[in-house]
Amino acid sequence: MGPEDILTTYRIEAARWARERNRSLWERPALAACVADRAAPLEVLDLGCGSGQPIAQWFIARGDRVCGVDGAPEMLAECAARVPEVTRIEADMRALDLRRRFDILLAFNSFFHLSMDDQRAMFPIFAAHAAPEARLLFTSGPAEGEAIGQVGDSPVYHASLAPDEYRALLAAHGFEVVWFRPEDAELKGHSVWLARFTGA
Repeated sequence: MGPEDILTTYRIEAARWARERNRSLWERPALAACVADRAAPLEVLDLGCGSGQPIAQWFIARGDRVCGVDGAPEMLAECAARVPEVTRIEADMRALDLRRRFDILLAFNSFFHLSMDDQRAMFPIFAAHAAPEARLLFTSGPAEGEAIGQVGDSPVYHASLAPDEYRALLAAHGFEVVWFRPEDAELKGHSVWLARFTGA
């Protein structure tokens, strides 16, 4: 089981994942930080949008416009059924080139399924899609390493760079770290980054 199996896994597990996905909105503190002092409508790019619940749905309820990207068509079908207001694009985030810029970039519980090298290669893609002052929200591990988790009945790969490397990659691509909350209890033990785009 490795990062090359991620899309196949989520294609197999899409219906169950969408049905069982925690929709309590424990992510709300992180989402709210993205939009603090910013009025809707914002342009939101949700990378690995899955079923659209609850994250894309939260932005839609605010009046924002969400573009959801997922490499698993079965996930996009779940999103279409559950949050039809989301504009859906079937694509692999690792090769994304929408030629559009967004106010909010999300890679929440999706980015950490990529290999370490693929994660490094995502930062120019983030920058290419970031509007001035855009916010980038993504999850990682608390430290460098790899792990195998579980989605439904399938094993699933996770990886993380070291926090210092994420800081260096963000800075090199025009992002300023707002905060990093490793294994944060308020966020159900997730390690979450929020950064602001200061580049061109």
